[in-house]
Amino acid sequence: MLKKNRVVITGIGGITAFGRDWESIQTAFKAGKNAVRHIDWSERYPELEAQLGAPIEHYAPPAHWTRKQLRSMGRVSQLCVDAAEQALQDAGLLGDERIKDGRMGVACGSSSGSPKDIGDIGELLLTGSSRNFNANTYVRMMPHTTAANIGIFFELTGRIIPTSSACSSGSQAIGYAYEAIKYGMIDSMLAGGGEEFCASQVYVFDSLYAASRRNAEPELTPRPYDSGRDGLVIGEGAGIFVLESLEHAQARGAKIYAEIIGYGANSDGSHVTQPQKATMQKCMELALRDAALQPEQIGYVSGHGTATEKGDIAETLATEAVFGFVPMSSQKSYLGHTLGACGALEAWFAVEMMNQGWFAPTVNLQNVDPACGKVDYIVGDGREIQTDYVMSNNFAFGGVNTSLVFKRWQGE
Repeated sequence: MLKKNRVVITGIGGITAFGRDWESIQTAFKAGKNAVRHIDWSERYPELEAQLGAPIEHYAPPAHWTRKQLRSMGRVSQLCVDAAEQALQDAGLLGDERIKDGRMGVACGSSSGSPKDIGDIGELLLTGSSRNFNANTYVRMMPHTTAANIGIFFELTGRIIPTSSACSSGSQAIGYAYEAIKYGMIDSMLAGGGEEFCASQVYVFDSLYAASRRNAEPELTPRPYDSGRDGLVIGEGAGIFVLESLEHAQARGAKIYAEIIGYGANSDGSHVTQPQKATMQKCMELALRDAALQPEQIGYVSGHGTATEKGDIAETLATEAVFGFVPMSSQKSYLGHTLGACGALEAWFAVEMMNQGWFAPTVNLQNVDPACGKVDYIVGDGREIQTDYVMSNNFAFGGVNTSLVFKRWQGE
């Protein structure tokens, strides 16, 4: 019978519009203010009605990186490699030669490669020439640019799992890495996702009438689960975990943040942009089954919470069907929808909140949409909850559903 390893988180790296450490992020959560700002695109993009975003301001790659290292990385890869370096440092593995011998791999994704480089190739195809096209343009734009660049930067020779699945890129990467370690295929993995901010992403949702157009009141949007919501806001960031088998982590005396005990994934199989309550529900149930838990053992659910009508309603009805009146909130209300990064970032936040016993509210949630499920929406000043288990959910275009279950680490 195949031995199953326990899988733990031993390092975390993240970059958000609120900063790159949990203390700064939690401080912003407790202040109840989001990172959304108005961006005047009226002259550059006159047809774009949504003019909001939550980008990372003044980002620059680490000063010690070389020009050679940087040439294959667009901004999204820079963010992910930066977060991975932070995670390895946190785990005490940065510079450790043992990560290069095949015992560590990488699972990472984003919605796409860097839009600037996609544009450069587009210019080449449309006009027959491109001033910015060079030998590294494709490497920066390819869908697996984040996973490839992390692997090359840190000389990892273990398995590589690219996940380019929009809003579930980060959570799928964590789930696949967890399974690879659980079933003995590898000892450790870097896992997560990222996204760089670009007007093209805003255009996508604006064309679907799914982007918020509350341009004069950026502090009041997005509004997940609220009857007054008018759509999502695009954000930016990256999040990477170091995952290890418990045996591997304990053998080197690693600190442990939490244990991953469940992962569920499935597909709607029906519509590319309309989420489905039934398959979302099944995904959560799959994660619970993998974790060998009953629904009542989950003390908090980190919701996908995009602030789109169909998404909010389907997700919360599914959550109610599985858990009943469970505490739930969405961090997209603060940082916007970070697309490929959100699955990793929101998993990070859920783990930190579980460990500290305080859970952030959904900011701007004032009047719950009566069509949404009857769950325990956390509002106001947040909530003190002592629980050993949390679930983090993410659902993506194409009907890609993911659920992760984390257990508080108590030294056993």
